[in-house]
Amino acid sequence: MERHDLLHEFPEYHDKIHQLKTDDNHFKKLFDEYNELEHQVHRINTDVEVVTDEHAHEVKAKLLFVKDELYSMLTKEE
Repeated sequence: MERHDLLHEFPEYHDKIHQLKTDDNHFKKLFDEYNELEHQVHRINTDVEVVTDEHAHEVKAKLLFVKDELYSMLTKEE
């Protein structure tokens, strides 16, 4: 199953992701949270981690929320 880390999701923002990770603590915190959630979703999708459908939905919804917030930060005009 394919992974969906932020650099593969938004390759056009590779440099900006790196810059924000080093310069913006809030972005770094969200970036780390996204990676942790993405890893958990991957484990759920590959049946490594067995959870209820409700919990899987909650984790995936949170992943999308964090991804949207990160995207908003990446596309914000400076």
